[in-house]
Order: sequence, then C-alpha cells, then structure tokens
Amino acid sequence: MNKQRLTGLIKKEFIQIIRDPSAIAIAFVMPVILLFIFGYGVSLDAHHVPVAIVVDQPTHESSEFIAGLNQSDYFTPQYFSSMSDAQQAVIAHQVNAILWLRDDFAKNLYQSKTAPISTLINGTDANNAHLIEGYLQGVWQVWLTQYATYHAKPFIIPVSTQSRIWFNPALRSRDYLVPGLIAVIMTLIGALLTALVVAREWERGTMEALMASPVSMSEILLGKLIPYFIMGMGGMLLSVALAVTLFHVPLRGSLFILLILSALFLLVALGMGLLISSIAKNQFVAGQIAIIVTFLPAFILSGFVFDIHSMPVPIQVITHIVAARYYVSILQTLFLAGDIWPILINNGIALLVMAIFFLGLTWRRSRKRLD
Repeated sequence: MNKQRLTGLIKKEFIQIIRDPSAIAIAFVMPVILLFIFGYGVSLDAHHVPVAIVVDQPTHESSEFIAGLNQSDYFTPQYFSSMSDAQQAVIAHQVNAILWLRDDFAKNLYQSKTAPISTLINGTDANNAHLIEGYLQGVWQVWLTQYATYHAKPFIIPVSTQSRIWFNPALRSRDYLVPGLIAVIMTLIGALLTALVVAREWERGTMEALMASPVSMSEILLGKLIPYFIMGMGGMLLSVALAVTLFHVPLRGSLFILLILSALFLLVALGMGLLISSIAKNQFVAGQIAIIVTFLPAFILSGFVFDIHSMPVPIQVITHIVAARYYVSILQTLFLAGDIWPILINNGIALLVMAIFFLGLTWRRSRKRLD
C-alpha cells in the first residue's frame, strides 16, 4: 500500500464531498431534521387527554375529586350533563374516555365502601387506552389517600405499592427514543451514503479511471472508508450534542466509550454500504437495497421503538443479525444507565465481529475488474 496514493485518494474524496451538497446534507442536515421530528413530533406519552366528566349529583366530595383531575397535566376534563351526551362525544372522537360519578358517590365514601365510579375508555388505540387507564387509577389512588388523610379516616387497601423507576424516573419517552434514533441516523450516514456515492462513481465512469490507475483495490476501499468514517463520526457527535443540550437527555456513561463503540458500529454500516455498492452499481438500485437491508431493520427490528421481547420468537431470532440492535442497546445503556460493562462488552464484541465480517466480505468481493 502506497501512502502517497492513499492520501491522494482521501483528498480526492473530500473534494468530491465538498462539491456534492447531498452528501453533506445526509451527514449533517438529515440528523438534525430526524432529531427534531422524533424529539418533538413522536411521543409515547399521553398528556392533556380529553376526558368527559359526568356527575349525577354534584357534592363537595365529587368537586374535590374533579379538582384533582384539573390539576393533572395528563387530563383535560370536559363536562357533560348525561352519559348519552358523553358517549356521543367518544364516538365523535371529541374525548378519549368517560368518568362517571354516580349519585351515591359521597354516600359510599362515608360508609367506607368503594365509590361507584364508572370509567369508559376508547380502546381504538390500545396503547393509549392502557396509558389513560393507568393515569386514571393513579389519580384515583392519590385522591383517596389525600381524602382519608384530610378527614382523618382510615384508608386500608389490600396491597401497598411503592414504585421505584430506574434509569428514566420521569418516564419521558423522549429520553428513550432520542438515543435509539442515533443508531438509525448512523445507519443512514454509513450505509446509504456510502452505497450511493460509490454507485455514482460507477455511473459517471470515474471508477473505470481508478481501475486503470496503479492504485490497489485496498487503497480504493480505504480511500472511500476513511472520509465517510470521519463524516459519520461528525454526524454522531452532532446528534449526541443535540440530544444532551436541546432535548436534555442525560448522558450518564463515558463519552470515550461511546466514541469507541460508535466507531465499531459505523464500520459495520460502512462495510454494508461498500458491499451493497459492489453488488449494485446503479444509484437507484443501491439506494433501494440500502433502505431495505439497513434502514428498515434498524428502525423496526433494533428495539428503537418496538420492544424485541414482544415480537414473535422467529422475529426475535432474526434481530440478532441486525447490527443496530446491539448499538441501540449500547446507546440506551450509556445514556440512561451508565457504564454497565456486561452489556457494553457483549454488544461491542457482536459489533466487532460484524464489522470484520462485512469489511472482509467487501474486500474479498472487490477486484480491479469492470464486470
């Protein structure tokens, strides 16, 4: 390998990147756009849920309970005079749930009986329905405790729960989604960008000129790998900076460990992109393959949004060949939990094996020939 030729190839690649706005946009503009979309537009939380309130006979106790709902950030109460009107509001998607306080609400409270509260929830969105149910039960339990304390009445429940939430005590879905999104961003930067730019060289005929030159295939591959590795790490650092400063996601682990393991994952993505470009020498075909083989598995099968353990067993087995699965686990651990070495080492070894496999397969398939 000739150092002077390799330096010239790297310099040529950087000049081509500067002249090509699409490459810079994929590496630096697209991460910002995706972070804004997912950070602000996608949320697995439920806030200000419209809830219909029906009170058969208003009393001091029912007013106290409804005041607790008004003080909650999770609900936006809307008042209806009858259940039929409230049910029509649910059908019209004006509210997502109905809370019905019957006329014997206060009477049963003073008799230490369970207050007759009926709750009807729109179950079209099952996940949202479970969230609303949990929030309503939480508000009810808190109000019962406060009511018993204020009126010096015994409040006995069969089981007393004390919840301790580790790693994400605020239960913000943003803290869970934004770190995983970095894996999707780096997959796009590494695999899609590399596959497109190499396929573009085949289309423009510049690859034939490289084949006719004295440079070796190893020098050509390194000349492609090093510039886009630097761009990918730059996009990763930009994403981490935005996650910490703009979205206030905590980074509890070591930044140095994050850089090392991110570099391993980026090598996997670059190896996949180079392998795709050696198979498909057309930009459109290379882009389609890169999206299907790298982006979609990273989005769906990595645990970024959908829990892997909730998937069918055959799909869970398939996720083990998705590199983003290991990197998402690393990111969520470093951001939310810290340096948990068993998780970091096991997933890091998996990424190292995959990087060696894809880069080795790319080098083996790449030869100085035009067929």
